Amino acid sequence: MSRFPRRLRAVIFDLDGTLVDTADEFVVVVQALRAEHGLEPMDAGRIRQTVSNGARALVTLGLGLAEDHPHFEDRRLRLLELYSEVLGTAAAPYPGITELLSAMAERDIGWAVATNKPRAYTHPLLDRLGFDPAPASIVCPDDVKDRKPHPESLYLNCRHLDCSPADAVYIGDHRRDIEAGRRAGMFTVAAGYGYIEPDDDPDDWGASARIDDSRDLFDLLLNS
Repeated sequence: MSRFPRRLRAVIFDLDGTLVDTADEFVVVVQALRAEHGLEPMDAGRIRQTVSNGARALVTLGLGLAEDHPHFEDRRLRLLELYSEVLGTAAAPYPGITELLSAMAERDIGWAVATNKPRAYTHPLLDRLGFDPAPASIVCPDDVKDRKPHPESLYLNCRHLDCSPADAVYIGDHRRDIEAGRRAGMFTVAAGYGYIEPDDDPDDWGASARIDDSRDLFDLLLNS
């Protein structure tokens, strides 16, 4: 388990469920998809817990279809079409994130995003949220050969930020995030406030630290 950097130079965030709360948009999308197929609304909390697993998992959850179902891909594309219509309408940074980024800028600490969300959705979302300062690096699966849990995304972030992985922290709300950060040799933070599956426990991910309230990231990162 990596130690906290002696001189913190960069903080890299996963996107959905870590930097930004996008779950309300996916709740709308999954419920709309279900309605198109004559299904009643489902528990919104279950949808929130599944967001970090991506569109395929949401189709399986919402419609009960396995990925080998002959209509699965059509349903996935329809879900993404519905998502495009609501992208950025209800998403918001988690509490304390905006203040954290401002304080990091004052200390000359860069920040970046490493996500498995495709570029076609990541960049418009971040543009609409208008972070100031903007991220110095955004790495999507389109930008790498191997997506998380492979550490390639984080290595690319660090090259963009001109820092060593040992001088960076990675924060994420899924086991694959922590695995990627550990493989990169980073101090990792499990975002326990994110989209955690009911049968999962962030304490089992092997993270360097766990934060259950996004506002507590400030003290961990800037007062350690």
